[in-house]
Amino acid sequence: MQNSIEDFMAYLNFEKGLAANSRIAYKRDLLKFQEFLRENSRALCPQNISKHDIMAFLSWQLDQGAAHSSIARSLSSIKSYYKFLILEGELEKNPSSDLETPKIKRKLPQVLSIEEVDKLMEQPNPVVPLGIRDRAMLELMYGTGIRVSELLSLQVEDLNPTAGFLRCMGKGRKERIIPVNQTSIEWVNRYLARVRNSLVKNSLERTLFLNARGRPLSRQGFFKILENYVGKAELEKEVTPHTL
Repeated sequence: MQNSIEDFMAYLNFEKGLAANSRIAYKRDLLKFQEFLRENSRALCPQNISKHDIMAFLSWQLDQGAAHSSIARSLSSIKSYYKFLILEGELEKNPSSDLETPKIKRKLPQVLSIEEVDKLMEQPNPVVPLGIRDRAMLELMYGTGIRVSELLSLQVEDLNPTAGFLRCMGKGRKERIIPVNQTSIEWVNRYLARVRNSLVKNSLERTLFLNARGRPLSRQGFFKILENYVGKAELEKEVTPHTL
């Protein structure tokens, strides 16, 4: 099974163009499935794994307290893996095809009012360098709707302030061209003119938004920044990057 998992990873990378984070999630789910089969003395050869083996794995996850979303993702990974094996001619029948993904309860995202957005945007201190950086990030996210991963992977060259657009790589390495409003452009230009050069430690670093040590800002770092400003703004709603 291990060899076929590696072949599946190569397929997702080179033929499907799946992003690294997605490939890692697929592999983690499949290795967990493989470990379950090994520990429970079940078949490890894909041709001999049955629907009951897969159901036993999903039930085990449920017993371990896994969230329905995690179980649904595991089943999705297994289904995709078997579709690949059939595509490659390794199997004729998919033992997971009849299994249904667990229903996931979804909470509707809370939407901020214009007044609440303005209050949040006013929290970064425009007098200090990192305050200018933070305001530029918040304005850009709110003004374009890009994801956190897209925001943090932006390069300096990806923003065209004159034409009023930015280029970013979305899911599956697909390039997107997104219009940018004037307010966002003004704050990013202010960050570039007054702040970024003072943060850069390596002249070859082209990532747009940097932390205080001159390195690309991490997701955890961004979430802490957002959480801090939400607290200062005293917003009662639960605010996440998706809220913006």
